[in-house]
Amino acid sequence: MQKKLVFVQDNRREFMQGAGRGLEAAARARGLAYGVAFANNDPALMIKQVGDIATDKTGAIVVAPIDPPSLAPALKKVIVAGAYVGAIVPPPATTVLNAPQYLTGKVLAEAAADYIRTRLGGKARVVLLTHDSLQFLAPRFTAMRDTLRKLPGVTIVADISPATVDKQGGYRTMKTILLAQPNIDVVLGADTVVLGALAALREAGKARADQFLGGIDGEQEAVVEIKKGGGPYKASISLASSIFGYAMGQQAADWLEGKSIPQAMDILPKALTGSNIADYERDTANPGEVYADPARRASYLKMYGNICSDTRENYINFPWSSETK
Repeated sequence: MQKKLVFVQDNRREFMQGAGRGLEAAARARGLAYGVAFANNDPALMIKQVGDIATDKTGAIVVAPIDPPSLAPALKKVIVAGAYVGAIVPPPATTVLNAPQYLTGKVLAEAAADYIRTRLGGKARVVLLTHDSLQFLAPRFTAMRDTLRKLPGVTIVADISPATVDKQGGYRTMKTILLAQPNIDVVLGADTVVLGALAALREAGKARADQFLGGIDGEQEAVVEIKKGGGPYKASISLASSIFGYAMGQQAADWLEGKSIPQAMDILPKALTGSNIADYERDTANPGEVYADPARRASYLKMYGNICSDTRENYINFPWSSETK
């Protein structure tokens, strides 16, 4: 096996770039070669890329699957051959990275609910930009609905999945929503689509300082909006991609050295606001320092189980979540 780590991902969004920065830093610290393969939202291309990695006998890959069922056979072959496979959410993998998705959605929805009660008089017209077609992410939107349902003055005027999970998808979807609902108070979803919705609101002259726009992922553009202050973007739930990327890079190196590593790992959600962004930016800019400090690491990551090359037949091959009872 080559002492090489490859990150196979679907696109170039900032969240994935953060994971890549963490992976590259860990690879550099541990003497692994590092490469990136962009599948550009093409499931067939991703399957080919993973197949090429297997042929090349690359020792470790981290993957963010586009279409998990179609990619699974290729990943299983890589695992059986003895390589480390880290998966960002969907299995199969030797180590699965996930977030407690219901909790992640709940943290964002509770921040929005508090804002609605204290700043909007308990009343709001809400747009949910969901990804319900992605079963692994659907619980975060269930949590949002459960939380907002408790506020009698809230009306969810749109609950819809954009055609593409990116800024352009959020922009196009919000433009359509505004034709029927020109006055929106709250928009929730992934940062990338909510940022697109913000662009549509501004273009239509419908962005207001008293709106609550909030997203998930802690993407840099969202952080910039929050830091400005006085604008619609009020919160982002960070999943600290550079920190979990660094951890997966360290695990890949440990695997190649024959050591035991976690089978699963939670990235714990943090609500970013104007008051705590400085600490967040410090940590995500230096993921190696966070990983080396047990207390700081534990505030972002929680590990479960053990696996090594000799026990790789026990790889995770089911939708793992720490929230599953």
